[in-house]
Amino acid sequence: MSQRLSLAVLISGGGTTLKNLIDRCAMGQLDVDIRLVISSSATARGLAYATAAGVPSLVVQRSKHATPEEFSEAIFQPCREVDADVVAMGGFLNHVLIPDDFAGRVINIHPSLMPAFCGQGYYGLRVHQAVLDYGVKVTGCTVHFVDNEFDHGPIIVQRTVPVEEGDAAASLARRVFATECDAYPDVLRLIAEDRVHVDGRVVRVRDRDRSVE
Repeated sequence: MSQRLSLAVLISGGGTTLKNLIDRCAMGQLDVDIRLVISSSATARGLAYATAAGVPSLVVQRSKHATPEEFSEAIFQPCREVDADVVAMGGFLNHVLIPDDFAGRVINIHPSLMPAFCGQGYYGLRVHQAVLDYGVKVTGCTVHFVDNEFDHGPIIVQRTVPVEEGDAAASLARRVFATECDAYPDVLRLIAEDRVHVDGRVVRVRDRDRSVE
């Protein structure tokens, strides 16, 4: 049986991923308890979504902390205080060190099929423009565990999106985001049901009868 996950969500900007999770909960399509939103920017538009949903929020800016370790502690101590089971990144653009007690409990969604078009500097429309410039025919999104490197942790789920003739970065981004809107809630449900297990870099998602990579 599944349990209700408690979440902290990390954002840096528009908060579209956060809004998707809030909306899915409101529509009864996702049963998670979003307890805290942390933004790396005081001007992030996503903070308004947290306020509208009655979710507590705070701002933790990298520039206010002398070391990566101090920044990490400022991010994760509030997550401990709200007893978050999972920390979900949604457009969080700062590098953060994962404390030992949160290893395997931090997830992110990236708008490409990792390990392609990912890493430092690959975010937002930059990802989709790089996809178009390279001429690939299929892109998509990746939900993965977060480790101490940019866009590097074990992959949980990937969903594909075709690149269409005449696509611009913005049109491709819209179609990829529509796929993200299903993929992230799906992964949270799997985690709640204890069906996600990591073996090295390989994530196995278990169904009722067998393990499937």
